[in-house]
Amino acid sequence: MTTKNESGIMPTEFKVLISPKEVDEKTKGGIIIPDATKDRDQYAQMEGTLVAVSPLAFTYAKQDEWEAAGGAPPTVGDRVLFAKYAGAVVKSMKDGKDYRLVNDKDIAAVLS
Repeated sequence: MTTKNESGIMPTEFKVLISPKEVDEKTKGGIIIPDATKDRDQYAQMEGTLVAVSPLAFTYAKQDEWEAAGGAPPTVGDRVLFAKYAGAVVKSMKDGKDYRLVNDKDIAAVLS
């Protein structure tokens, strides 16, 4: 699955751009969550979708090393888990959404 990068943000060096999973507006019981709590929870979010990957990201291992480890480097469109509070929150001037710009080493897992 590939996702088009509509953010206008292209990471450099060993960075990747992630669209974090949105936090819920209400609890399962219907209680509205205050904005301050939503903002804190959104920044603590650890799951998202890779939107853009810099050319140098994940190049610390060769393709045969990735295969020997039983996988492949993460690619655009992959759902990933990343380190809590990792990277910087950046707002796109093109689509107005918040993204996380993180180091490739902060990607902890690819979700299937």
